[in-house]
Amino acid sequence: MGRLDDRTALVTGGARGIGRGIALELAREGADIVIGDLLIDVAEATAAEIRELGRRAIVVEMDVTSEESITSAVERARSELGDIQILVNNAGVAPDHLSAGEVESDWDICFEVNLKAIWKVSSALIPHLTEQGGGKIVNIASIAGRGGSGDIAAYSASKSGAISITQSQASQLGRFNINVNAICPGLLWTDMWRKLEGMLVGDDADEVVDRRARFEAALAAACPLGREQTPEDIGKAAAFFASDDAKNITGQALNVDGGIRMN
Repeated sequence: MGRLDDRTALVTGGARGIGRGIALELAREGADIVIGDLLIDVAEATAAEIRELGRRAIVVEMDVTSEESITSAVERARSELGDIQILVNNAGVAPDHLSAGEVESDWDICFEVNLKAIWKVSSALIPHLTEQGGGKIVNIASIAGRGGSGDIAAYSASKSGAISITQSQASQLGRFNINVNAICPGLLWTDMWRKLEGMLVGDDADEVVDRRARFEAALAAACPLGREQTPEDIGKAAAFFASDDAKNITGQALNVDGGIRMN
């Protein structure tokens, strides 16, 4: 028996990277999974992995910046899999430029996807969670949101906002038996970090992006445990927050970062 048996989870941005790790770990704990993403083919491959675990999984096309797209995706998900008890707001983006060269569009996209989308997707699910007598919301923030960053100011600010909105939601929704918590991932070798690798060295050639030089240096300098984190690590934390083991935990932001930030 899994901790999430007979429950259904919606994971935004669940096609790849951290989202894929979360979707798979929730499925291993017994949940059926709705992947909300724009990368349909990639998401379908992840859904196939979930079905191999014996769980139901569907992919719904979802643009987390569009209320119309979100509403349509939620309606389709509920019509196919029934009530949704767990929402993981995972979809996220990095800016296209480092702080020294940031333009307004970098701030716009980070705040639209990393912060406002949490409010938009949550707003679409909260009435259903309330009607059902409760549920769980897990927002994916970042250790970058624990303090400002000289290289990725827009991203850091949006993730700080993700921690703040988690606390606001927890305060607002507790009376409806809805727990809201955040996870702050540390250093993970995902497509987002590959993009950052190229930006930091000023060269986006594949051989440069893939060599992990800046990633390894950051890990060695900052991580007391000395090992990188994985999407599965984040997924296990999400499974905990989504389970009854965390029934009296709300408004918290958990660092899963090997000790990089100890707050």
